[in-house]
This record gives sequence, structure tokens and C-alpha cells, in this order.
Amino acid sequence: MFWVYILRCADDSYYTGHTDNLEMRIGQHQTGECAGYTVTRRPLELIWSQECPTRQEALSAERQIKGWNRKKKEAMMRGDWAEVSRLAQSKSAHPSTSSGRTDLLLQALPFPKESTRDAD
Repeated sequence: MFWVYILRCADDSYYTGHTDNLEMRIGQHQTGECAGYTVTRRPLELIWSQECPTRQEALSAERQIKGWNRKKKEAMMRGDWAEVSRLAQSKSAHPSTSSGRTDLLLQALPFPKESTRDAD
């Protein structure tokens, strides 16, 4: 079993990652064992996670989500797929770093019935 996840950092930014052991990985982020983005942005809060059948699918979802802007990530975490789709369509009007592959993520992951949100 593999996971893609989003953490809310102390500076209110988001970090997206993937792992095969969600509990252990979150602990590593919290203790600073994961060098990189989150080490100076603790404490961290797990606000969303999604199980994936393979590591490749988890990695692919991570890369795709990392390309999305904050509003699109927040719409996904709320399960607001109409808004995710609207934001994907508005990409041509407002270019971003998004891969534009929203449909791939929506097809690859069993959204929204399996997603969890552990915030607020």
C-alpha cells in the first residue's frame, strides 16, 4: 500500500509527498529526519492523504498535485471536483506550473470516497 499526502506547514504552506508507510513518514517529517522543505517549517499537520495501489501511481499523483496552485489543492481536499475541473479549464486563461493532467489524477485515484481530511 502506498500513499500520497499533503502536510500543512507552520508557515501555512503545503507540502505534498508520497510514501509506503504514512505514519512513519509523518513522524520523520515531524522530527526533522526528512531533510528539505519541511525541516524548517515545523510543526506540521497531515491534512489530506489518499491510498494508492502502486508506488508509481502515488509518485505520479504527488508530481501532479505539486504542479497545482493552492486553490486547486484545497478544492481537491474538500472533494469539490467541479471546482478542480473549473480550475483546470481556467489554466489556459491563467498559465501556471500545473501539468494540466487533472483528468489523469481523477481517473487514477479512487476519489473522493477514499480520501481523508484530518484538519480543522
